[in-house]
Amino acid sequence: MSTQIPSNISAETVKEISDARSEPAWLEETRLEALEALEELPLPDVIETPGRRWTNLEALDFEALVDPLNQADETGRVTAEGIKILSFAEAVNELPELVESSFGSTVDPTENYLTALSVALFTTGTVVYVPEGVNAEDVKVRAEMNSRTLFSHTLVITEGSASVTILESIEAGDEHPGSDARYFSNLVEIEAGENSYVQYGSLQNLESDTYTYTLKRADVGTYATVNWIEGNLGSGLTRSDVESELNGDSSESQIVGAFFGHESQHFDVNARVWHNAEHTTADLVTRGVLDNEARSVYEGVQDVGRSAWNTSSYQRENTLMLSDESEADASPKLIINNHDTEASHSATVGQVDREDLFYMTSRSVPPLAARNMLVKGFFVPVLEEIAVDEFREDLEELIAERLD
Repeated sequence: MSTQIPSNISAETVKEISDARSEPAWLEETRLEALEALEELPLPDVIETPGRRWTNLEALDFEALVDPLNQADETGRVTAEGIKILSFAEAVNELPELVESSFGSTVDPTENYLTALSVALFTTGTVVYVPEGVNAEDVKVRAEMNSRTLFSHTLVITEGSASVTILESIEAGDEHPGSDARYFSNLVEIEAGENSYVQYGSLQNLESDTYTYTLKRADVGTYATVNWIEGNLGSGLTRSDVESELNGDSSESQIVGAFFGHESQHFDVNARVWHNAEHTTADLVTRGVLDNEARSVYEGVQDVGRSAWNTSSYQRENTLMLSDESEADASPKLIINNHDTEASHSATVGQVDREDLFYMTSRSVPPLAARNMLVKGFFVPVLEEIAVDEFREDLEELIAERLD
Protein backbone atom coordinates (compact mmCIF):
# COMPACT_ATOMS: atom_id res chain seq x y z
CA MET A 1 0.00 0.00 0.00
CA SER A 2 1.36 3.40 -0.99
CA THR A 3 0.63 6.68 0.73
CA GLN A 4 0.45 10.28 -0.36
CA ILE A 5 3.12 12.96 -0.32
CA PRO A 6 2.50 15.43 2.52
CA SER A 7 1.33 18.78 1.18
CA ASN A 8 4.24 20.64 2.81
CA ILE A 9 6.80 18.69 0.76
CA SER A 10 7.63 19.68 -2.80
CA ALA A 11 10.59 19.86 -5.18
CA GLU A 12 11.17 23.40 -3.91
CA THR A 13 11.36 22.07 -0.33
CA VAL A 14 13.96 19.50 -1.31
CA LYS A 15 15.99 22.06 -3.26
CA GLU A 16 15.93 24.44 -0.28
CA ILE A 17 17.33 21.68 1.98
CA SER A 18 20.02 20.82 -0.58
CA ASP A 19 20.96 24.43 -1.38
CA ALA A 20 21.30 25.30 2.31
CA ARG A 21 24.04 22.64 2.51
CA SER A 22 25.71 23.52 -0.79
CA GLU A 23 25.29 19.95 -1.99
CA PRO A 24 26.56 18.71 -5.36
CA ALA A 25 24.17 18.22 -8.26
CA TRP A 26 24.16 14.41 -7.98
CA LEU A 27 22.87 14.49 -4.39
CA GLU A 28 20.15 17.01 -5.14
CA GLU A 29 19.10 14.87 -8.09
CA THR A 30 19.01 11.77 -5.88
CA ARG A 31 16.81 13.60 -3.39
CA LEU A 32 14.42 14.72 -6.13
CA GLU A 33 14.20 11.20 -7.58
CA ALA A 34 13.30 9.88 -4.13
CA LEU A 35 10.63 12.56 -3.78
CA GLU A 36 9.18 11.75 -7.20
CA ALA A 37 8.99 8.04 -6.33
CA LEU A 38 7.09 8.60 -3.08
CA GLU A 39 3.62 8.51 -4.55
CA GLU A 40 4.08 5.02 -6.00
CA LEU A 41 6.07 3.40 -3.19
CA PRO A 42 4.61 1.04 -0.56
CA LEU A 43 5.26 1.27 3.14
CA PRO A 44 7.57 -1.43 4.59
CA ASP A 45 6.10 -4.89 4.92
CA VAL A 46 4.80 -5.83 8.35
CA ILE A 47 3.97 -9.19 9.89
CA GLU A 48 0.37 -10.29 9.63
CA THR A 49 -1.26 -13.14 11.50
CA PRO A 50 -4.80 -14.38 10.78
CA GLY A 51 -7.16 -11.49 11.41
CA ARG A 52 -4.46 -9.12 12.60
CA ARG A 53 -1.95 -6.64 11.20
CA TRP A 54 0.50 -6.21 14.07
CA THR A 55 2.00 -2.83 13.12
CA ASN A 56 -0.27 -0.28 11.50
CA LEU A 57 2.12 2.02 9.67
CA GLU A 58 -0.76 3.25 7.51
CA ALA A 59 -2.11 5.07 10.56
CA LEU A 60 0.89 7.41 10.70
CA ASP A 61 -0.17 10.94 9.81
CA PHE A 62 2.85 12.17 7.85
CA GLU A 63 1.01 15.39 7.08
CA ALA A 64 1.25 16.26 10.78
CA LEU A 65 4.52 14.49 11.61
CA VAL A 66 6.82 15.81 8.89
CA ASP A 67 8.17 19.35 9.26
CA PRO A 68 11.07 19.26 6.76
CA LEU A 69 12.41 22.82 7.02
CA ASN A 70 12.62 23.00 10.83
CA GLN A 71 14.83 20.02 11.62
CA ALA A 72 17.29 20.51 14.46
CA ASP A 73 19.77 18.27 16.25
CA GLU A 74 22.84 18.49 18.45
CA THR A 75 25.32 15.80 17.45
CA GLY A 76 28.70 15.13 19.02
CA ARG A 77 31.28 12.97 17.27
CA VAL A 78 34.37 11.42 18.84
CA THR A 79 36.93 10.18 16.36
CA ALA A 80 39.99 7.95 16.48
CA GLU A 81 43.46 8.32 15.03
CA GLY A 82 43.86 7.53 11.34
CA ILE A 83 40.21 7.68 10.30
CA LYS A 84 37.73 10.25 9.08
CA ILE A 85 34.49 10.86 10.97
CA LEU A 86 32.60 13.77 9.48
CA SER A 87 29.14 15.22 9.42
CA PHE A 88 27.42 14.35 6.16
CA ALA A 89 27.66 17.95 4.97
CA GLU A 90 31.43 17.99 5.64
CA ALA A 91 31.98 14.60 4.00
CA VAL A 92 30.30 15.65 0.75
CA ASN A 93 33.00 18.35 0.41
CA GLU A 94 36.02 16.48 1.82
CA LEU A 95 35.32 12.98 0.42
CA PRO A 96 33.15 13.72 -2.62
CA GLU A 97 33.96 10.68 -4.76
CA LEU A 98 33.73 8.24 -1.85
CA VAL A 99 30.36 9.57 -0.70
CA GLU A 100 28.93 9.61 -4.21
CA SER A 101 29.96 6.01 -4.93
CA SER A 102 28.74 4.67 -1.57
CA PHE A 103 25.51 6.60 -1.02
CA GLY A 104 22.56 4.38 -1.83
CA SER A 105 24.72 1.39 -2.76
CA THR A 106 23.53 -0.67 0.23
CA VAL A 107 20.11 0.85 0.92
CA ASP A 108 18.17 1.72 -2.24
CA PRO A 109 16.70 5.21 -1.70
CA THR A 110 13.46 4.06 -3.33
CA GLU A 111 13.22 0.74 -1.48
CA ASN A 112 10.01 1.82 0.22
CA TYR A 113 8.07 4.93 1.15
CA LEU A 114 9.98 5.57 4.38
CA THR A 115 13.46 5.20 2.84
CA ALA A 116 12.54 7.59 0.03
CA LEU A 117 11.07 10.10 2.47
CA SER A 118 14.29 9.99 4.50
CA VAL A 119 16.61 10.35 1.50
CA ALA A 120 14.61 13.25 0.12
CA LEU A 121 14.59 15.19 3.40
CA PHE A 122 17.57 14.22 5.58
CA THR A 123 19.47 17.14 7.11
CA THR A 124 21.93 15.40 9.42
CA GLY A 125 24.13 12.33 9.39
CA THR A 126 27.66 10.99 9.69
CA VAL A 127 30.27 9.49 7.39
CA VAL A 128 32.94 7.20 8.84
CA TYR A 129 35.84 6.28 6.57
CA VAL A 130 38.52 3.84 7.75
CA PRO A 131 41.52 3.51 5.39
CA GLU A 132 43.27 0.23 4.70
CA GLY A 133 45.00 -1.37 7.68
CA VAL A 134 43.77 1.16 10.27
CA ASN A 135 42.37 -0.13 13.57
CA ALA A 136 40.03 2.32 15.30
CA GLU A 137 38.09 2.03 18.54
CA ASP A 138 35.89 4.30 20.63
CA VAL A 139 34.26 6.10 17.71
CA LYS A 140 31.10 7.72 19.09
CA VAL A 141 28.13 9.52 17.58
CA ARG A 142 25.78 10.91 20.23
CA ALA A 143 22.77 12.84 18.90
CA GLU A 144 19.97 14.83 20.48
CA MET A 145 16.72 15.44 18.63
CA ASN A 146 15.54 19.03 19.08
CA SER A 147 12.71 19.25 16.56
CA ARG A 148 9.41 17.65 15.63
CA THR A 149 11.04 15.86 12.68
CA LEU A 150 14.58 14.57 12.15
CA PHE A 151 15.91 12.59 9.19
CA SER A 152 19.46 11.22 9.37
CA HIS A 153 21.77 9.23 7.08
CA THR A 154 24.95 7.39 8.06
CA LEU A 155 27.66 5.89 5.85
CA VAL A 156 30.45 3.61 7.12
CA ILE A 157 33.17 2.57 4.67
CA THR A 158 36.09 0.35 5.67
CA GLU A 159 38.91 -0.59 3.33
CA GLY A 160 40.85 -3.85 3.39
CA SER A 161 42.13 -5.17 6.75
CA ALA A 162 40.69 -2.18 8.63
CA SER A 163 38.62 -2.34 11.79
CA VAL A 164 36.34 0.07 13.66
CA THR A 165 33.99 0.07 16.63
CA ILE A 166 31.20 2.66 16.47
CA LEU A 167 28.72 3.58 19.19
CA GLU A 168 25.70 5.62 18.13
CA SER A 169 22.92 6.95 20.36
CA ILE A 170 19.85 9.13 19.92
CA GLU A 171 17.74 10.75 22.61
CA ALA A 172 15.49 13.76 23.03
CA GLY A 173 17.32 17.04 23.64
CA ASP A 174 16.48 19.83 26.05
CA GLU A 175 14.79 21.87 23.33
CA HIS A 176 11.33 20.37 22.97
CA PRO A 177 9.12 21.34 20.01
CA GLY A 178 5.90 21.31 22.00
CA SER A 179 3.23 18.72 22.55
CA ASP A 180 2.98 17.48 18.95
CA ALA A 181 4.01 13.95 18.06
CA ARG A 182 7.46 13.57 16.54
CA TYR A 183 9.12 11.46 13.85
CA PHE A 184 12.72 10.22 13.70
CA SER A 185 14.29 8.32 10.81
CA ASN A 186 17.83 7.00 10.39
CA LEU A 187 19.27 5.03 7.47
CA VAL A 188 22.65 3.36 8.02
CA GLU A 189 24.77 1.88 5.21
CA ILE A 190 27.94 -0.11 5.89
CA GLU A 191 30.43 -1.19 3.22
CA ALA A 192 32.89 -3.60 4.81
CA GLY A 193 35.94 -4.18 2.62
CA GLU A 194 37.94 -7.39 2.38
CA ASN A 195 39.14 -8.75 5.72
CA SER A 196 37.76 -5.73 7.58
CA TYR A 197 35.85 -5.68 10.87
CA VAL A 198 32.99 -3.39 11.88
CA GLN A 199 31.12 -3.36 15.17
CA TYR A 200 28.20 -0.94 15.16
CA GLY A 201 26.23 -0.33 18.34
CA SER A 202 23.03 1.72 18.31
CA LEU A 203 21.00 2.83 21.33
CA GLN A 204 17.60 4.53 20.93
CA ASN A 205 16.03 6.24 23.95
CA LEU A 206 13.63 8.81 22.51
CA GLU A 207 10.52 10.00 24.31
CA SER A 208 7.19 8.20 24.11
CA ASP A 209 5.59 10.77 21.76
CA THR A 210 8.03 9.82 18.98
CA TYR A 211 7.57 7.50 16.02
CA THR A 212 10.88 5.91 14.98
CA TYR A 213 11.97 4.23 11.75
CA THR A 214 15.50 2.87 11.31
CA LEU A 215 16.96 0.69 8.58
CA LYS A 216 20.55 -0.48 9.02
CA ARG A 217 22.13 -2.67 6.34
CA ALA A 218 25.66 -3.95 5.69
CA ASP A 219 27.39 -5.21 2.56
CA VAL A 220 29.96 -7.64 4.01
CA GLY A 221 32.94 -8.45 1.78
CA THR A 222 35.32 -11.41 1.60
CA TYR A 223 36.67 -12.46 5.02
CA ALA A 224 34.95 -9.40 6.52
CA THR A 225 32.84 -9.22 9.68
CA VAL A 226 30.01 -6.84 10.61
CA ASN A 227 28.52 -7.15 14.09
CA TRP A 228 25.45 -5.16 15.07
CA ILE A 229 24.26 -4.27 18.58
CA GLU A 230 20.76 -2.78 18.71
CA GLY A 231 19.14 -1.43 21.87
CA ASN A 232 15.62 0.05 21.83
CA LEU A 233 14.05 1.43 25.01
CA GLY A 234 12.39 4.66 23.91
CA SER A 235 9.84 5.89 21.37
CA GLY A 236 6.11 5.20 21.28
CA LEU A 237 6.30 3.17 18.07
CA THR A 238 9.60 1.72 16.90
CA ARG A 239 10.16 0.04 13.55
CA SER A 240 13.74 -1.29 13.49
CA ASP A 241 15.34 -3.29 10.66
CA VAL A 242 18.93 -4.58 11.04
CA GLU A 243 20.25 -6.51 8.05
CA SER A 244 23.47 -8.03 6.72
CA GLU A 245 24.22 -9.20 3.19
CA LEU A 246 27.07 -11.72 3.32
CA ASN A 247 28.34 -11.17 -0.21
CA GLY A 248 31.97 -12.25 0.26
CA ASP A 249 33.32 -15.75 0.86
CA SER A 250 33.98 -16.47 4.55
CA SER A 251 32.15 -13.33 5.65
CA GLU A 252 30.43 -13.20 9.05
CA SER A 253 27.77 -11.21 10.88
CA GLN A 254 26.20 -11.15 14.31
CA ILE A 255 23.03 -9.22 15.16
CA VAL A 256 22.42 -8.71 18.88
CA GLY A 257 19.22 -6.96 19.91
CA ALA A 258 17.51 -5.92 23.13
CA PHE A 259 14.28 -4.01 23.78
CA PHE A 260 12.30 -3.12 26.90
CA GLY A 261 8.79 -1.74 26.52
CA HIS A 262 6.32 -0.40 29.06
CA GLU A 263 3.07 1.57 29.11
CA SER A 264 1.73 1.44 25.51
CA GLN A 265 5.03 1.21 23.62
CA HIS A 266 5.06 -0.81 20.40
CA PHE A 267 8.19 -2.46 18.96
CA ASP A 268 8.39 -3.91 15.45
CA VAL A 269 11.88 -5.43 15.45
CA ASN A 270 13.42 -7.26 12.49
CA ALA A 271 16.78 -9.00 11.99
CA ARG A 272 17.71 -10.39 8.59
CA VAL A 273 20.76 -11.96 6.98
CA TRP A 274 21.35 -13.09 3.42
CA HIS A 275 23.99 -15.77 2.82
CA ASN A 276 25.10 -15.08 -0.76
CA ALA A 277 28.61 -16.57 -0.72
CA GLU A 278 30.47 -19.65 0.48
CA HIS A 279 31.62 -20.41 4.06
CA THR A 280 29.52 -17.64 5.62
CA THR A 281 28.40 -17.48 9.26
CA ALA A 282 25.60 -15.60 11.02
CA ASP A 283 24.25 -15.46 14.57
CA LEU A 284 21.05 -13.58 15.49
CA VAL A 285 20.30 -13.07 19.21
CA THR A 286 17.41 -10.93 20.48
CA ARG A 287 15.81 -10.57 23.91
CA GLY A 288 12.94 -8.29 24.88
CA VAL A 289 10.85 -7.49 27.95
CA LEU A 290 7.31 -6.07 27.92
CA ASP A 291 5.38 -4.54 30.82
CA ASN A 292 1.98 -2.85 31.18
CA GLU A 293 0.26 -2.74 27.76
CA ALA A 294 3.41 -2.79 25.65
CA ARG A 295 3.47 -4.86 22.46
CA SER A 296 6.18 -6.33 20.26
CA VAL A 297 6.45 -8.20 17.00
CA TYR A 298 9.70 -9.78 15.86
CA GLU A 299 10.75 -11.23 12.53
CA GLY A 300 14.10 -12.93 11.99
CA VAL A 301 15.08 -14.19 8.53
CA GLN A 302 18.04 -16.36 7.55
CA ASP A 303 18.13 -16.62 3.76
CA VAL A 304 20.67 -19.12 2.36
CA GLY A 305 21.30 -18.72 -1.37
CA ARG A 306 21.91 -21.50 -3.91
CA SER A 307 25.64 -20.81 -4.11
CA ALA A 308 26.11 -20.38 -0.34
CA TRP A 309 27.99 -23.62 0.29
CA ASN A 310 29.08 -24.52 3.82
CA THR A 311 26.78 -22.04 5.59
CA SER A 312 26.35 -21.73 9.35
CA SER A 313 23.34 -19.69 10.49
CA TYR A 314 21.71 -19.52 13.93
CA GLN A 315 18.85 -17.52 15.41
CA ARG A 316 17.16 -17.27 18.80
CA GLU A 317 14.65 -14.75 20.10
CA ASN A 318 13.04 -14.62 23.55
CA THR A 319 10.41 -12.25 24.90
CA LEU A 320 9.50 -11.95 28.57
CA MET A 321 6.11 -10.47 29.50
CA LEU A 322 5.67 -8.89 32.93
CA SER A 323 1.93 -8.26 32.73
CA ASP A 324 -1.18 -9.99 31.45
CA GLU A 325 -1.96 -6.98 29.25
CA SER A 326 1.29 -7.07 27.25
CA GLU A 327 1.41 -8.87 23.90
CA ALA A 328 4.15 -10.38 21.78
CA ASP A 329 4.47 -12.26 18.53
CA ALA A 330 7.57 -13.77 16.92
CA SER A 331 8.18 -15.12 13.43
CA PRO A 332 11.62 -16.72 12.94
CA LYS A 333 12.18 -17.92 9.37
CA LEU A 334 14.65 -20.16 7.56
CA ILE A 335 14.86 -19.93 3.77
CA ILE A 336 17.37 -22.57 2.66
CA ASN A 337 18.30 -23.10 -0.98
CA ASN A 338 21.54 -25.01 -0.40
CA HIS A 339 21.76 -28.42 1.29
CA ASP A 340 25.30 -27.79 2.60
CA THR A 341 23.92 -25.75 5.50
CA GLU A 342 23.92 -25.94 9.27
CA ALA A 343 21.13 -23.74 10.61
CA SER A 344 18.69 -23.41 13.49
CA HIS A 345 16.07 -20.95 14.67
CA SER A 346 13.92 -20.57 17.76
CA ALA A 347 11.61 -18.08 19.44
CA THR A 348 9.84 -18.10 22.80
CA VAL A 349 7.29 -15.88 24.50
CA GLY A 350 6.54 -16.32 28.20
CA GLN A 351 6.17 -14.79 31.64
CA VAL A 352 8.40 -14.65 34.70
CA ASP A 353 8.81 -18.16 36.07
CA ARG A 354 6.52 -18.44 39.09
CA GLU A 355 8.68 -21.11 40.73
CA ASP A 356 11.77 -18.90 40.50
CA LEU A 357 9.79 -15.98 41.90
CA PHE A 358 8.39 -18.11 44.74
CA TYR A 359 11.86 -19.44 45.60
CA MET A 360 13.32 -15.93 45.87
CA THR A 361 10.44 -14.49 47.90
CA SER A 362 10.59 -17.48 50.24
CA ARG A 363 14.21 -16.45 50.90
CA SER A 364 13.01 -13.02 52.10
CA VAL A 365 13.61 -11.20 48.81
CA PRO A 366 10.79 -8.64 48.34
CA PRO A 367 8.54 -9.54 45.36
CA LEU A 368 9.42 -6.47 43.27
CA ALA A 369 13.15 -6.87 43.90
CA ALA A 370 12.88 -10.55 43.03
CA ARG A 371 11.12 -9.77 39.77
CA ASN A 372 13.69 -7.14 38.85
CA MET A 373 16.55 -9.53 39.54
CA LEU A 374 14.97 -12.12 37.25
CA VAL A 375 14.51 -9.52 34.49
CA LYS A 376 18.15 -8.45 34.74
CA GLY A 377 19.15 -12.10 34.58
CA PHE A 378 16.96 -12.57 31.51
CA PHE A 379 19.00 -9.96 29.62
CA VAL A 380 22.36 -11.52 30.58
CA PRO A 381 22.71 -13.75 27.46
CA VAL A 382 22.41 -10.65 25.28
CA LEU A 383 24.63 -8.48 27.47
CA GLU A 384 27.34 -11.17 27.42
CA GLU A 385 27.43 -10.91 23.62
CA ILE A 386 28.29 -7.19 23.81
CA ALA A 387 32.06 -6.86 23.74
CA VAL A 388 32.04 -3.05 24.12
CA ASP A 389 32.03 -2.20 27.82
CA GLU A 390 30.62 1.32 27.42
CA PHE A 391 27.66 0.16 25.35
CA ARG A 392 26.90 -2.71 27.71
CA GLU A 393 27.04 -0.37 30.73
CA ASP A 394 24.75 2.19 29.03
CA LEU A 395 22.21 -0.52 28.22
CA GLU A 396 22.36 -1.98 31.74
CA GLU A 397 21.80 1.47 33.22
CA LEU A 398 18.75 2.13 31.03
CA ILE A 399 17.29 -1.30 31.91
CA ALA A 400 17.79 -0.57 35.62
CA GLU A 401 16.11 2.84 35.25
CA ARG A 402 13.14 1.24 33.51
CA LEU A 403 12.79 -1.34 36.28
CA ASP A 404 12.95 1.35 38.95
